[in-house]
Amino acid sequence: MIDQDQDRAKVLRLAGYPGQPEKLSYRIELWKHGDVDTVEKVLARAMSASLARAIFKAARDEYPDRHIVLCRGTRVILDSASE
Repeated sequence: MIDQDQDRAKVLRLAGYPGQPEKLSYRIELWKHGDVDTVEKVLARAMSASLARAIFKAARDEYPDRHIVLCRGTRVILDSASE
């Protein structure tokens, strides 16, 4: 019984608590093909700028013909369409 409670506590620490502020402020978005106003899906979220840039680069390599954007909040950091 104690082991299960300890395991549950570890999971809660890793996942965060409801109402806890979001710390993954960077988003890497894949935009719909041919649509300039619609995000198809968020490929990843990251905590740091360096990690977000690495993910952006990997996503750009994975989807070379697609529009990929790295954002922090409403600010666009990198945009594959402008490179």
